[in-house]
Amino acid sequence: MSSSLYTERLTSLRAAIKQRGLDGYLIPMADEYQNEYVPPCARRVEFMTGFTGSAAFLIILADRALFFTDSRYTLQAAAQVPGSLYEQFDVAQTMPSEWLEENLTPQSKIGFDPALHTARQIERMETRLLKRNASLVPTDQNLVDLLWTDRPTAPCTQVRTHEIAYAGRTSAAKRYALAEDLKAKNIQAVILTDPTSIAWLLNVRGEDVPHVPVALSRAILRSDATVEWFVDPRKCPDGLEVHLGGDILRYNENEFIGALKRLGEARCRVQIDPNEVSYGILSSLRQAGAVIEKGDDPCAMPRACKNQTELEGMRSAHRRDGAALVKLMAWFDQNATSGKLTELDVEEKLESFRAESDLFRGPSFETIAGFGPNGAIVHYRATKETNAAIRDGSFLLLDSGGHYLDGTTDVTRTLPVGAITKEMKDRYTRVLKGTIALANVRFPQGTTGADLDVLARQYLWSEGLDYGHGTGHGVGSYLCVHEGPQSISRRSEIPLRCGMVVSNEPGYYKARHYGIRLENLQFVTEFFEISSAERKMFGFETLTLAPFDRRALAMELLTPCERDWLNTYHNRVYNALRPQLEEATALWLKEATATL
Repeated sequence: MSSSLYTERLTSLRAAIKQRGLDGYLIPMADEYQNEYVPPCARRVEFMTGFTGSAAFLIILADRALFFTDSRYTLQAAAQVPGSLYEQFDVAQTMPSEWLEENLTPQSKIGFDPALHTARQIERMETRLLKRNASLVPTDQNLVDLLWTDRPTAPCTQVRTHEIAYAGRTSAAKRYALAEDLKAKNIQAVILTDPTSIAWLLNVRGEDVPHVPVALSRAILRSDATVEWFVDPRKCPDGLEVHLGGDILRYNENEFIGALKRLGEARCRVQIDPNEVSYGILSSLRQAGAVIEKGDDPCAMPRACKNQTELEGMRSAHRRDGAALVKLMAWFDQNATSGKLTELDVEEKLESFRAESDLFRGPSFETIAGFGPNGAIVHYRATKETNAAIRDGSFLLLDSGGHYLDGTTDVTRTLPVGAITKEMKDRYTRVLKGTIALANVRFPQGTTGADLDVLARQYLWSEGLDYGHGTGHGVGSYLCVHEGPQSISRRSEIPLRCGMVVSNEPGYYKARHYGIRLENLQFVTEFFEISSAERKMFGFETLTLAPFDRRALAMELLTPCERDWLNTYHNRVYNALRPQLEEATALWLKEATATL
C-alpha cells in the first residue's frame, strides 16, 4: 500500500485530534478484551501504518508520529512502517510512557480509548505524565474508527463445547473452587474479560480470534459459583444450555455495562485484574459505587497448572504433531536443493501433514518459515511479496504449531540447506547447548523463570552474543499458544509450579544473513530421584518430539553429557514416532536420530 494513503490517514487523524481539543492520541495494538492476537476489526495500528505484527503502540502528536514495538518485530517494522511518517522505537530501550514523560510539553492533553487500555497501563502512564504536568483524556469514540469507513465487522463464530475428556475437570468443579477463594476474601464478584479465562472456566471454545480458540465475551463470577456470561446470542448454538447448566446465566454482551452498574449500586466488593480489565470497565465500576479489590485473574493460575488429563492430552498431541513435523522434514530433505521450493511451499506442506489428524483444529499461530535473511526477522511471516526461494548455503528457520482438541503445540527447528559455514554451525550448537541446559535443570520450589533464563543464554554470552526475546512462554491446553502468567525471561516474577507448560526457545539472529531458533515445549514436574534432597525439587519433562539436525552441529563444542542427552532424546523421538510413519519416512528418521 502506498505511503500516500498512510499520509492521508495520519493527516485526517490529526484533524480529529485537534477538533477535540487534544494534543495527541494513543493507539495500541489491542482490542477491548486485551487479546494478543486481535481480530481484523481491531487492527488499528495496521490501518494507520501497514504493520502486520502482533505487538505495537502508536503515539500521534501534531508534529510527530511514533511507532513502538519489541525486538521480535523491529526488522519487520523497518520494512513495513513508512519511515518518513513514523519514528520507530524498540521498547527494550524506550517505552511509550517514558517517551511521553521526557518529551511532552506542559499542559498537553493526550486522548485515548478507555476500552483498549488496561487499568494498570493508564495508571502507570498517568503517573509519568503528572511529572510533565500533562494529562490523559478518555474519548467517548475511537478516533481511528471515525476514519476507518470500511472497517471489518466484529467476529461472530459458533461457540463449541470442550468435552470433559479433554478438559479433565467440569466447569462446576472449577467454579466452586474459585468461589471458595472469593468467599474467603469476602469478595462478592470477580470481573473476567480475558476470553481464554472464560473459555477455560466454562469449558467452551470458539473461533473469534485468529489462532486462539475462544469466543469474545465477558463474564462475572459470583462467590456462590454462578456466572453471568455476556456473549452475542448469535454465537450460541441450540443445546448449549445443557452443557452450561443452570448456574451459568447467559446475557447479551450489550448488557454488561448495566450489570456493572448493578454491582456498584449494591455496593459489592468486586475484584478486577488491573493488568487485564480495561480502564473503561474500572471507571464504570467506580462511578457506580462498587468497592474495588485489585487482584490477579483467579482463572490464570489453575489454567496454567494443567491437570493430568490435560498433560496426557498434551503428550498425545505432541506425538501426532511430531509425526507431522518429521514427515515435513523428510520431504524437505528430498526437495530442498531442487531450487523449486519456497517458504510458502514449506508452510503449506506442513499444514497438510498436520491436517491428516482428525483432532487437528488449525495452526496455533501463523507459521514462521524464514530462509536465510528472512530467518533473522524473529517473527517473520512469508507473503507473496517476500516469499524466498530455498537455496544452498543457509538455514530455514521453521517455527510452527498446531491446535488439537487435546492440546496445543509450538515447535521450532532450524534446518541447514547444503553446505553451511563454520560460524553457522558454531551458533547453532551454542543455541542447542542452551536448550539442553534448560531442559536438564533441577530447581527448588519458588524458582521463577527469571532465575533460569541465563541457563539458555550462557553459551552465547560467552562469545558476546545474545538474543532479544524471552527464552520461554506459557502454553495453553487447546487455548492460546502464548499463555501467562508464567514465562522464562529476565522479567518473570512468577514461581514455576507443577503442570505449567513453557517453551524452551533460545535463538541467535544475524541481521540480513540468517536466524537460528530451537524450541521444545516442556512442563514442570516434581523430581524424586535426588535421594539427598532437603527440599522439593522440580524440573522439566520435554513434550516436543522432533529431531535436531545433526548436520548443523559443531561436535567439538558438545560435552559428553550433552551428547548423551541428545542421543537419549533422539532415541525417544524415534520410538515414539516410528509407529505413525510410513517406511520411507521411518528410515529417514532412523538416520536423523542415529547415535552420535
